[in-house]
Amino acid sequence: MSESGDSPSSQKEESPSTSQALPNAESLPRNVIDDRVADMVEFLLLKYRTKELTTKAEMLNVVIKDYQDHFPEIFREASECLQLAFGVDVKEVDPSDDSYALVTTLGLTCDGLMSDGETMPKNGILIVILSMIFMEGGCVSEEKVWEVLNVMGVYDGTEHFIYGEPRELITRVLVQEQYFEYRQVPNSDPARYEFLWGPRAHSEIYKMTLLEFLAKISGSDPRAFPLWYEEALRQQEERAQSGLATMDDTSAVASESSSAPSSSFCPE
Repeated sequence: MSESGDSPSSQKEESPSTSQALPNAESLPRNVIDDRVADMVEFLLLKYRTKELTTKAEMLNVVIKDYQDHFPEIFREASECLQLAFGVDVKEVDPSDDSYALVTTLGLTCDGLMSDGETMPKNGILIVILSMIFMEGGCVSEEKVWEVLNVMGVYDGTEHFIYGEPRELITRVLVQEQYFEYRQVPNSDPARYEFLWGPRAHSEIYKMTLLEFLAKISGSDPRAFPLWYEEALRQQEERAQSGLATMDDTSAVASESSSAPSSSFCPE
């Protein structure tokens, strides 16, 4: 023991700077990390609601404070929580000043704040059910939806601290917002119901973007899901062809307009 304690390498390992930095970086209690993650989520949700940018410097000063060595871990966990629970992404705006914007996941135009005064965006549950519909081939039974939501701690008839009354949200509010179709399964007796993508989901969501999102959170590649990947490619091709057709129609209208005699609609 005495020989190893006198060796240069041992002295280096026990130098003041190293002995202070390593324990601080490696053994911070989990509850302290969790508290800072919760504070970071709350801070970033405020920025989302007020549509303000934030910077790394601001997060370090306001939230992290004495635990700056742990910023990467806290920021990563808070970002994951925002994405999965609230449907909010943290996007880097300018690397030169480490500035970030808070935007809706998948580019949804619904901000998830379903009424004035709400503080918790609800797009997390929307993305979960849209993903299930996609993975199930276009529709998913209500029973299966509740099975997944129960695993998330969301129960029919029980108020949730983020999503409120979940049945009201998924069968009425998000149906009215045209993200879901909620319909009775044909010939079911007793009546059973299922969810499909609504018109707004079809117009806003690129299936490839959704698949990339699902692959990212599962730590895999979109091509690892060949059936869903082919479906996403089909949508890309259909949208591309639709875009070309729209361009052709626009060109034809412009050509006809240019060849038509001028009218007197414009004031002199």
